[in-house]
This record gives sequence, C-alpha cells and structure tokens, in this order.
Amino acid sequence: MSTLQRLHPGPRYSEAAIHNGTVYLAGQVPNNTAADIQGQTTEVLGMIDSLLAQAGSSKEHLLMVQIFLADLADYDGMNAAWDAWVSPRNAPPRATVQAKLARPEWRIEIVVTAAVA
Repeated sequence: MSTLQRLHPGPRYSEAAIHNGTVYLAGQVPNNTAADIQGQTTEVLGMIDSLLAQAGSSKEHLLMVQIFLADLADYDGMNAAWDAWVSPRNAPPRATVQAKLARPEWRIEIVVTAAVA
C-alpha cells in the first residue's frame, strides 16, 4: 500500500501532496505583489524550488507545469524569468493560459507536478 504525505497542510488546502512517487503542488502565487511580472515569476519559481526540495524532488524532475497569467501581455516577461530558471535539458511539458486570478494583484499562478527524485 502506498502512503500519502501532505506538506504544510491547512484547513483549506495543503501546499503539496506526495503519492506513489509523484509530487503535486498547489498553485503558487507571489507574496510581493508590487513586483513586475519577472519579479513575481522569479519569486514563485523560488517557492516551487523550496517545496520540491522539501518533497525530495527538484525542477529537473518536473512532469507538467501549468502557468496562469492574469494578462497575456506578461507572457514575454514571464518567459524571461522562466528561461533563466528552467533546466534546459529537462524542460517539462507546459501550458500557459490567461485566467482571472483570485486576487487582482497576482499576475501569475503556477501549478507543478513532479516526480520524486
């Protein structure tokens, strides 16, 4: 029987769940909402790095990434931060869509699924 582990569980959601060698992260959003899209993206990617490390994984083990942008005009700025972060030999499948995010000051939300290293 496989086990289910949750990281940073709260009453509404957990930041991550680990099951059968797969890590599922909750949507990650920036804390610094005054930053531009590159700053918000860089912050969120750092949060993803931290959660993946806590789960025994890393960006080299990404299985799928979903990126939600409040405005597609931010696509190039987001990609500048993404390209500086992503492992070029291990770039995952990725979807990027425009979406109305839960808070208007959030310009980006990223959802990640990864394999445990």
